[in-house]
Amino acid sequence: MFSIKKIKKSIMKKLRMFRRHYRYKYYFPKYYKECCKQPVKDNKVLFLEMRFTTLSNSFDVLYKTLEESGEYEIKTAFVQYNFIRGKAFTKKVEAMIRELATSKYVILDEASMILSCLPLRKETKAINLWHGCGAFKKFGRSTAEKKFGADARTLDKFPNYKNLSLVTVSSPEVVWAYEEAMHLPKGIVRPLGISRTDQFYDQAYLSSLREKVCKVMPAARDKKIILYAPTFRGHVSSAKSPDMIDFSYFKEKLGEDYVILCKHHPFVKNPPLIPEDCLDFAMDVTSKLNIEDLLATADICVSDYSSLVFEYSLFEKPMIFYAYDYDDYCDWRGFYYDYSDFTPGPIVKDQEALLDALLHAESQMDKEKLAAFRNKFMSSCDGHATDRIIQWMKDQR
Repeated sequence: MFSIKKIKKSIMKKLRMFRRHYRYKYYFPKYYKECCKQPVKDNKVLFLEMRFTTLSNSFDVLYKTLEESGEYEIKTAFVQYNFIRGKAFTKKVEAMIRELATSKYVILDEASMILSCLPLRKETKAINLWHGCGAFKKFGRSTAEKKFGADARTLDKFPNYKNLSLVTVSSPEVVWAYEEAMHLPKGIVRPLGISRTDQFYDQAYLSSLREKVCKVMPAARDKKIILYAPTFRGHVSSAKSPDMIDFSYFKEKLGEDYVILCKHHPFVKNPPLIPEDCLDFAMDVTSKLNIEDLLATADICVSDYSSLVFEYSLFEKPMIFYAYDYDDYCDWRGFYYDYSDFTPGPIVKDQEALLDALLHAESQMDKEKLAAFRNKFMSSCDGHATDRIIQWMKDQR
């Protein structure tokens, strides 16, 4: 027999599905058509930030370059998908749609059910810069029937990657993975490079970062920096970060020569706390420093399944893969390449192994494997990705 609680839960689920169907299949498309009475402006660019209230770092270099050129009318929209609901969310989307209706270009960096549901004008070109390099953990259509993903029928009914004119990726090697994940025909995913990586070739920018980091973490001035940057666990709406490092123990073993800077995924709302007596050795800098600042200054990178290791490979420094939950994570989401063959650094599954890998990181680094990894997955990130993207935009006018 069904309990009252189960019946209520079932009714609420059906109501949510009805509301979603109404919004994405009827209301948003209709509202967009009503806003398309004015002509498209040939120089108007809309940056669409799906989740946060400020533009993510994926947009920074391209936004700045377009702004400095003086050739474009630039607008921004922040819809806070999965962060706000109901009328507040609808109003955000309506404001975005009003700007989109007359934009020549809309630029985003992740999945968008909103953009995908609209009968986009043929003059408007949608560019997805994507927020990660390479191809690591699976996403999109590749996760159909996985624990992380929805079923294939739902993904087809509410697509996330429709209407795209261009998807930029970090090398020719990974084009196939994005075509699979986004369910796109050939020609849309192009290895033009990832715009934000251009700043890693700017020596003036790089030279300023060590001091920036040391202002946040003064103890780093005379020590080596270990960047600990794990990806999130679970679903986006309830994302959690690993709590698998005993900072007191690591301080005892590493404190004289190292500091640890923790950068958690932006989806994580409540990251693990670092003990107060360890704050001169380890610090959570998630809200204080950009990931680019940390990648450019870290002496060693410790991650797990995050795509940031592709960017870090540009610096040809040691990286360690702390994959204590590999079996569970593989069942949860899966990978595009065999994890053990793919990783250009040691894989460790407990704290003692992690400590040993940190102490021998430089001496045991396989420089040839790291160079091959970089050449395979980052060959289009040469400091000129933004120029190629802008040239593509100009070719559409």
